[in-house]
Amino acid sequence: MQKIIKDFLKIFIGCSLMALGVVLFLLPNQLSSGGFSGITTVLYYLFDFKIGAVTLIMNIPLFIISFIKFGKKFFIRAISGTIIFSLLLDCFEGVFSNIPVLTQDKLLSSIYGGLIIGVGNAIIIKYDASTGGTELISNIISRLNPKFKVSNMMVIFDIIIVAINMAALRQVEIGLYSAIAIYIIGKVVEVIAEGINFTKMIFIVSDKYEEISKEISDKLERGSTAISAIGMYENIERKILWCVASKGEISKIRQIANDIDDKSFMSIFNAREVYGKGFKKG
Repeated sequence: MQKIIKDFLKIFIGCSLMALGVVLFLLPNQLSSGGFSGITTVLYYLFDFKIGAVTLIMNIPLFIISFIKFGKKFFIRAISGTIIFSLLLDCFEGVFSNIPVLTQDKLLSSIYGGLIIGVGNAIIIKYDASTGGTELISNIISRLNPKFKVSNMMVIFDIIIVAINMAALRQVEIGLYSAIAIYIIGKVVEVIAEGINFTKMIFIVSDKYEEISKEISDKLERGSTAISAIGMYENIERKILWCVASKGEISKIRQIANDIDDKSFMSIFNAREVYGKGFKKG
């Protein structure tokens, strides 16, 4: 029960940040963050509709589809953040409606709005919730037909919605600045979800793999694993040393391998997430 309450509070914080980013920066400047909030921005300016209420109503058909097609678990994940986000949009819009706009500079609004919404969105994604909209549509389409990737579908929907914004409000600048906000949101989510300092995976091919492994262990306190392989060029069985290390340790490992065997072959890759001893706990 305690974990459920903690997760709910974190989702609430994520939704609050997203709603604040929309209400304080994007909405006053007619900008869009893509998704259903982009459509509701148009309806807000054309017909003075409540953005939160309209967002929630637009998601109802998606909730029904997700419940029928994918069951209770997916339905709860889809609905949890959407209701909170929709309610907070209208709540914050009412609270801040009588307060002067923080900035009328569309570039500043797209940057700061994108940053705040991105952080909130990352928190929501981390705790497996959703704010519905194009993300939910993309998930449904992808589950019905795996050929369609969620990320690609979301980009397509965001482009369409931004185009609708430009056409409805008759300002090309809106689309250009909205694209900046959407890009920043995506990058912030990527950095928070995957980390800014990526761990590295190193593969070392050398006949002196045991010496290299021991030196890495002694000097850096990093473990390594010897993997059996066959070098197809010479058709010779070899050992590949596999090691995971931090970005700052790569140059040291490279130096160790080169000092022991100047003919060693090394290949380095980004490891987005690593769990275990010496790294993050799962």
